[in-house]
Amino acid sequence: MNGKKICAILLVCSVFALVTYQADAQPAQTVKQDAKDAGKGIGNGAREVGHGTANVAKSIGHGTANAARTVGHGAADVGHGIAHGAREGWNATTHAVKHVFHSGD
Repeated sequence: MNGKKICAILLVCSVFALVTYQADAQPAQTVKQDAKDAGKGIGNGAREVGHGTANVAKSIGHGTANAARTVGHGAADVGHGIAHGAREGWNATTHAVKHVFHSGD
């Protein structure tokens, strides 16, 4: 459930709570205070949803960065391994050619 849906639900609930009060049975100040409290509750809920969304986004971003760094290091390690293997292959080939043709004598 995203923040917009939660805010909408909070707003509908607060409006429903205000409508269910009988305005003529309560002084105007009480209705005003209740509306003010409901507004603060909606604001607090929206802020919490925003903070939660920000935390999730940060976690996803950091996880993506860590994964990319891991893949990058793995690719670098593979590249180094290939380079070392190629160098060892070249050394073995030159040694074998020298050995066969006795060019090292």
